[in-house]
Amino acid sequence: MQYDLIVIGAGPGGYVAAIRAAQLGLKTAVAERAEVGGTCLNRGCIPTKTLMHSANLYREIGEAGKMGVNVTGAEADFKAMHARKAQVVEQLRGGVAQLLKGNGIDVLEGEAAFVSPESITVSGETYTARNFIIAAGSKPAVPPIPGADLPNVVTSDEMLDTDSCDYNELVIIGGGVIGVEMAGVYNGIGRKVTIIEALERILANMDREISQNLSMILKKRGVAVNTGAMVTGITQEGGRLTCTFERKGKTESVSADGVLICVGRRAVTEGLNTEAAGIELDRGRVKVDGNYQTNVPHIYAIGDVTGGIQLAHAAEAQGITCVEHICDVTRTVDPNLVPACVYTSPEIATVGITADEAKQQGKAVITGKYIMSGNGKSIIENEERGFIKLVFDAETEKLIGAQLMCGRATDMIGELVTAVSAGLSKAQMAMALHPHPTFCEGITEAVHAADGHSIHTMPPRKR
Repeated sequence: MQYDLIVIGAGPGGYVAAIRAAQLGLKTAVAERAEVGGTCLNRGCIPTKTLMHSANLYREIGEAGKMGVNVTGAEADFKAMHARKAQVVEQLRGGVAQLLKGNGIDVLEGEAAFVSPESITVSGETYTARNFIIAAGSKPAVPPIPGADLPNVVTSDEMLDTDSCDYNELVIIGGGVIGVEMAGVYNGIGRKVTIIEALERILANMDREISQNLSMILKKRGVAVNTGAMVTGITQEGGRLTCTFERKGKTESVSADGVLICVGRRAVTEGLNTEAAGIELDRGRVKVDGNYQTNVPHIYAIGDVTGGIQLAHAAEAQGITCVEHICDVTRTVDPNLVPACVYTSPEIATVGITADEAKQQGKAVITGKYIMSGNGKSIIENEERGFIKLVFDAETEKLIGAQLMCGRATDMIGELVTAVSAGLSKAQMAMALHPHPTFCEGITEAVHAADGHSIHTMPPRKR
């Protein structure tokens, strides 16, 4: 069968691209080897955040006495938490399927493989198209650690797929986003958690103050955080796993019921038979240009399979950009301005560049920072230490970056993405009135702090 566009992969990037293509009048199909929704919906964002919501609720119940609410007999039921996670995933997966059907998009069930630059096979059938978008996603990377194949040494796929990872003690290898979020889940329901991170700080690609704050909060809650530590092996004895690591020239070890390996993800290109289409790869990732075109002009690639930013909303924007390039219409989204969120407690969200990154680029900036311990809503909701930091270009005074660590940060970042995208200045942002009491009042305070006249922030002491 002939199509205008076939999308390989029905994750966030793939199904959004397909829907945009259908809206623009292209005859479109999506090939999917597993479930629609991809990693994000089935083994990533949605399952993780569902479990985190349950864990955070349990932790809050444990602290409810501070609020004048006495609760007894509360239990964290691991299997019930996973059952609810499955319900949430199933509901959203059904919604994606309905969207595809409602937009007249054919779903080709099975693994897709190129047989030529113009055709693929799926479950023994051959399909041709004028254009293709590869949105095959990624899977957890497992480094060559001795013992990584032992029972109860798992990746996030296994941990989120089933309810069998009910560990009382968990070692997490990797202090990135997945690592700290899963630490929040297990620590939140009262389990013993140890993080081992090779770099000098957790969340190393984020603002240093965010990393330091989160590390302090996790340690305060009982999570052991080991940074600058390289895992050398995993052994098993009597049903227990021992993880050995090197730190500052010394050998250390920690034992647990389970070990989670989350040191990154790698592109899924095996099975695609990219050679038959003449598609160039770079260390297993599909190479693309600024329009997400491969070296074969009518074949595009987006999302994790390209090895770029591994975020669902980034893949969605890239998919829309591809389709609009194919249809030669004006871009409706900027795929380069990508907010990042971490759903710990407190939440973390960033967009644009940090003050340190600006300095490295030789760019002069003005920063405004507000400590959220003075925010009324933060005090009411018993939030941990947090802040809002805004970065303005010193010459134009336009917002070029924002880093938030506070309650509702992942919701508030949308306002700041809009501000950066629209090139809003300090003066324009200061004009916006935020309601009281809310977390978002902190944005106004951070704007005013950049001018040195924040009403609710103590001025620096004169020396």
